[in-house]
Amino acid sequence: MINNQNTKKLLLKGGRIIDPFSKKTFIGDLLVENGSISKIADSIPSKGKDYNIIDCKGLIVTHGFCDIHVHFREPGREDKENLESGSIAAIAGGFTQVCTMPNTDPVIDSPEHIYYIASKSKNLPVEIFPIGAVSKNLEGKHLTEMMLMKKNGAIAFTDDGMPIQNPQFMSLALRYAQMIDVPILNHSEDIYLRNDGVMNASKTSSNLGLKGNNSLAEAMMVYRDLLLAASLNARLHILHVSTKESVDLIKQFKSKDSLVTSEVSPHHLYFSDEDIKDFNTNLKVGPPIRGKADRKKLIEGIKSGIIDCIATDHAPHTLEDKETTFNDAAFGMIGLESCFGAVNKVLVKDNGMSLKSLIEKLTVNPRKVMNIDRNLFEIGKKAQITILDPNQKWTFSNEDIYSKSSNSPFIGEEMVGKVKYVLSKSKFYTL
Repeated sequence: MINNQNTKKLLLKGGRIIDPFSKKTFIGDLLVENGSISKIADSIPSKGKDYNIIDCKGLIVTHGFCDIHVHFREPGREDKENLESGSIAAIAGGFTQVCTMPNTDPVIDSPEHIYYIASKSKNLPVEIFPIGAVSKNLEGKHLTEMMLMKKNGAIAFTDDGMPIQNPQFMSLALRYAQMIDVPILNHSEDIYLRNDGVMNASKTSSNLGLKGNNSLAEAMMVYRDLLLAASLNARLHILHVSTKESVDLIKQFKSKDSLVTSEVSPHHLYFSDEDIKDFNTNLKVGPPIRGKADRKKLIEGIKSGIIDCIATDHAPHTLEDKETTFNDAAFGMIGLESCFGAVNKVLVKDNGMSLKSLIEKLTVNPRKVMNIDRNLFEIGKKAQITILDPNQKWTFSNEDIYSKSSNSPFIGEEMVGKVKYVLSKSKFYTL
């Protein structure tokens, strides 16, 4: 259950403060007054003060998480999710800022649509940055009015869900985005190599009798886009990396001055295609859950910094969309509420990544990709704070879901690390 209260005078006492922007870590206190950070110190006296004190001993106090890849389905499919329910799901996962994808109905492909999302989001629990479509109606033929859309609040552009198949059109999109200094995000799959596959092409898909999606469908598109971005010195962000070949290609092209960034989703880090043995349609996603070798490479990629950040690709669907055959089920799973417990378990507990590094992948790094302010612990800033217990073990269940949809393969999985409190938009949330 999420409860919230105002943050007129709120003292976070005795927590381990991790500031991923300044890279400082210490045990201390943080004072929030009227929704803004007013003081951070080793100790803030509270005697004689009317502070609402939150005991943070044993807990981590850090920046609010930022998810640059969510589907909130509004407008058009509010039965799956809307901006309000998606915002509450985000809070439950420790996120204070999210970027919404444009493949809605109608598509977010005009300045008016961007303005609709931006204006309707103003009073919601989290800050929402709309991403606009690259092409009109996601058809890959005519560019949208990128400059006007940016002026109305668009933070980036993508045809996510629909790969930009035409390399000339992709080159044109990168050039226009370069003019207004925003990234292009491509859904990297060659539709011909994908060949309508419903899961990773592997021994497992053959045993299950399911049509396979070859990992080269992603890698070849990633390679093409990397070449184009390098030739233009343009900002390219690669969505939901899922294959070992893609990680190797990104490593090859990435340099100190590179404008290329990438993300990985929790489900690609957590599961392998062998987990689909019982035809769980909640594991049907695009790109598909890959093999164990891919999963290992993704873990290495995010640990080493080849992959920049973690993004959930939160994709709600109705029961009707998922409670059918694997072939007929919709692609996608929700991921906001389960994110930290899943990635902390895989990366920190099981694979030795430092907690500070993981927090960077959920906070400063995604904000850097989208050019969002990263210095959140500056005095006077509106508080965006996530407080978590990195060691708490718990089992993810339907009761932990605040999305309108419940299509999660994490139900029943033991998580490690739990978000306890969130401060966002002058409200303090207890989870």
